[in-house]
Formats: sequence, structure tokens, C-alpha cells
Amino acid sequence: MITVRNLSRRYGDFIAVDQVSFNIGQGEIVGLLGHNGAGKTTIMKMLTGYLEPTEGEIEIDGVNVQAAPLAVQANLGYLPESLPLYPELTVADYLTHAAQLRGADAKVAVPEAIAATGLQDKAFDRIETLSRGYKQRLGVAQAILHKPRILILDEPSNGLDPTQIRDMRALIQSLAQQATVILSTHIMQEVNAICDRALILRNGQLAVDERLDALRQSSRVRVRTSNAADLSSTLAGQESLGDVTRQTDGEWLISISDDQDSALAVISSAITQAGLPLYHLAVEVRDLESVFAEVSAGEDRHAA
Repeated sequence: MITVRNLSRRYGDFIAVDQVSFNIGQGEIVGLLGHNGAGKTTIMKMLTGYLEPTEGEIEIDGVNVQAAPLAVQANLGYLPESLPLYPELTVADYLTHAAQLRGADAKVAVPEAIAATGLQDKAFDRIETLSRGYKQRLGVAQAILHKPRILILDEPSNGLDPTQIRDMRALIQSLAQQATVILSTHIMQEVNAICDRALILRNGQLAVDERLDALRQSSRVRVRTSNAADLSSTLAGQESLGDVTRQTDGEWLISISDDQDSALAVISSAITQAGLPLYHLAVEVRDLESVFAEVSAGEDRHAA
């Protein structure tokens, strides 16, 4: 569906995106993450054909974006972070105008987009009277008028309250039944809730490209025993174990092989045979927030 090869974008001496490559399959919901300035919006603009890459290639459905941007854009819906709106127009008038620009049949496309985004009660209200949440819904509505196969959403939950965020999450999940979705957001819960996969950028480079279920799998075990215990010597020579690192007195972090059950059995057996107490033994809980923190820590070290 989407293939990105060695994508780079420079502004003078500044490298906004640096040799980024990834593939996205049909029907995936992918979260694009990173701190401000990491390159998220630049990549999305290049995917849409709005911005040309300095180097690299983008293919969507086998079509090169640089060579045929209009052909790609015909099957693509885009919600920019700051959507330009006409405050004096009503919701229906704005969507009719957008449908005409898209070459869609407004009489069919507009009612369908309004229904899909829950804007029925606001269809004849002026845009200037809408709340932030309804304006975001309107942004999504204009992106799906032509029933695109790919949706690119830049911070769709930006500025929304918790109820509006929940509604936006449900809307994106429903839209993903017919389209591949790329979602850029700072809200980790959004990615955890609706995405299949995460791409995390650091300093313009792709630092992580993993499915969420794989990201949650940890290869480390946390152990708590007596403060005086030295597990580095107790567990020495165990082939299924890697680094044994003291965190605090009595707290240890142990790298393990893919076979978690066997590693846990080895650890517990060695500790009890050594006559040491075992207060806690569990595979480390790893979530998207912790992965993002690890990537950010790497960014801070790089900057230093």
C-alpha cells in the first residue's frame, strides 16, 4: 500500500527527515510519534505530495508520489494539524465546496460524510459557532468526502476534552474499516487504543518500527530479594540469562532469552538454592510510554 524508501528532507543545512524507510500494508492503523521537530509533519506532507523530498521515494498503491501527485491525492484524505476553515460558511456549504474541489458528487458525498462524523445536528450551523471538537469532526469529514483508501490525520485530538477525544477515537476506528490510517499524535493513549503499529521518530530518523503487541513483549525480568544479595554471582553461568544489573538494594533487572517461562524457572531455582529470599519475580511491564521514554532518553544523550 505505502512504501517509503530512504526519505530525506533538508532545509539548507538543517535535516528535518533523515533516510527514513518503512512499509504500511492495507488496512493498518499506524501511529506516527515523536517530539516536536522530530519530523512527523514533514513526513506527512511528503506523503501527501504537498512537499517534495530532497532524497528518496514514496510509492502509494504502486504510484510514485513525486511523479504523479494528483493520482495519489485522488485516493488520499488529509487532516492537517491546523485545518483552514471558512468561519462564515455553514458545515454543509463548506463540505459542498470541498466535495466540488474533490470532484465528488456533493449530493451524495456530503450527507454521507456528515452522517459518518456525527455532524447531523450541526449541518446548517456556521463554522464560527462550532466547538473545537466539532471543528475537528468537520476536518475529518472533508478528508473522507471522496472515500479515500488512505487517511493521514495530523493531531486529530489536539485541543479536545476527554469526551471529545473518546468520540474522535471511535470515529477513527470506524473509518479504519475502509481505509489505511496514519495517525500523528502526542497522546500515547490514543496510539495504545486504536493503532496496530507505531513508528517513532528521533531527530528526523526512524528509531522504532514495531507492532504494538511486539513492543509490549519485554526481554527483562525484575527481581526483588534481600538487600545483601548479589545476584550477579548467584546467577553467573546461566546460559539463558544475559545482563544482571542491580537497580537499588535488593532490586535487580535481568535480561532473558525469548523463552520467558524457562528463564523465570532458572532464576527462581538459583535464588532459592542459594538460600536467598524471593520477594518478587516478574517479566518487566513494557508499554508504549516506556518505549517512547527510552527513545527520548537516546535523543537527549545525542543532543548532549
